Amino acid sequence: MSDPTANVPPSEPTPPPASAAPTYQAQPAPVYAQQKQSFAYGAPAGPGPETFNVLAIVSFVSAFVVSLAAVICGHIALSQIKKTGEKGRGLAIAGLVIGYAGILVGLTGAIVAFVSLFVLVQADPNMLSGQ
Repeated sequence: MSDPTANVPPSEPTPPPASAAPTYQAQPAPVYAQQKQSFAYGAPAGPGPETFNVLAIVSFVSAFVVSLAAVICGHIALSQIKKTGEKGRGLAIAGLVIGYAGILVGLTGAIVAFVSLFVLVQADPNMLSGQ
């Protein structure tokens, strides 16, 4: 008996139908160790959560010298911190509190001095004339 497939030349593999799309397995992205970035001394660091707001620092420092500047800078710093997410919210609030307290003490002192001068002039009207 002879084999009927013996005289048939080997056929090429049939390609898959055109409607069958190739399937690929999604590979997870490789995980690399994150390296810390080191910045050179004096290199500007961009605004972000690792930097302090400059106006917050100015507000806190100026609260001990010029209270009005501390209040103004503190309010601007809080607005900027809310938008940018920088650090320094506590410094800005401390500058505001100390600045408002300084303004209050200054106004109270001015009122006390004015009232004292008024009372002294009423007690002795010739006090300011130099007689």
